Amino acid sequence: QVQLVESGGGLVQAGGSLRLSCAVSSSAFSTYAMAWFRQAQGKEREFVATISWNGGKIYYRDSVKGRFTISRDNAKNTVYLQMNSLKAEDTAVYYCARRGGLNPHEASSDGKTYVYWGQGTQVTVSS
Repeated sequence: QVQLVESGGGLVQAGGSLRLSCAVSSSAFSTYAMAWFRQAQGKEREFVATISWNGGKIYYRDSVKGRFTISRDNAKNTVYLQMNSLKAEDTAVYYCARRGGLNPHEASSDGKTYVYWGQGTQVTVSS
């Protein structure tokens, strides 16, 4: 069974930074695309960022472009989300996810293409 464990969330003031980490218990980590999603209270889950198996393709939702950076370290089975210039509207539970299905090495913003999910980590940005 593949397990994903997020860490690094917390409370930060607007304009501050946080770095989320997601450790994946899978020897095949390097062959799968990964992504971060978030869900604010009372809202639908939304895509944040995705990275292909080798980091060659990266996509972000428009509202985080230029502020967030997704990266991965295949030697450590870990994906990261560096979040800078945080805003109150970034407040949410952040989830990492590993792709499945067809072409699982390709980056995707579609949550339905992700099979394994972490338990989430809370990010709260105070204004």
